[in-house]
Amino acid sequence: MPELVTIARLYAEALLDIASTDRTAWLALVQELSQVASLPEVLLIVSSPRIKCQQIADLLLSELQSPLKSASSAKNFVQILVENHRVQLLPEISAQFIALNNTQAGFTDVTIESAFSIDEEGLFELVAALEHKFKRKLKPVMQLNPTLIGGVRVTVGDEVLDASIHAQLAEMQAALIA
Repeated sequence: MPELVTIARLYAEALLDIASTDRTAWLALVQELSQVASLPEVLLIVSSPRIKCQQIADLLLSELQSPLKSASSAKNFVQILVENHRVQLLPEISAQFIALNNTQAGFTDVTIESAFSIDEEGLFELVAALEHKFKRKLKPVMQLNPTLIGGVRVTVGDEVLDASIHAQLAEMQAALIA
């Protein structure tokens, strides 16, 4: 599916050009569109050959809360997606848009998985240490994962730093079996 990621990136780049004045609003719109497009009912309607493109675009726009939904550029974007049968790509377009936006802002998303919640001060210290290690500004996204038992698993792009007890136990098990 790398070609789908490439296609999604092209749409995200075009959106980034359109959104240059109000990226926050466009970010919210794209995320909302992504959620709507992920609904099974919507996917069923989108894939139906009996429903016209304009009806699908109107349906997608009608489900949005964003104030941008009535903007001509938003309507054109949705219309192009529908006409080119790319509505299913909206979740990936959203992810690519977020990544491109963060890159232009000088940030990289970091997913921090922990078995327990981390207080604000601890998170600040962890992010500072990770920024030093990865040599870039990071924007943390916290996820609770009780299967880790303790410690953290950090994902920055395609790099994973697993300092969880679960990973240490797996290493011990592999060493004992060998």
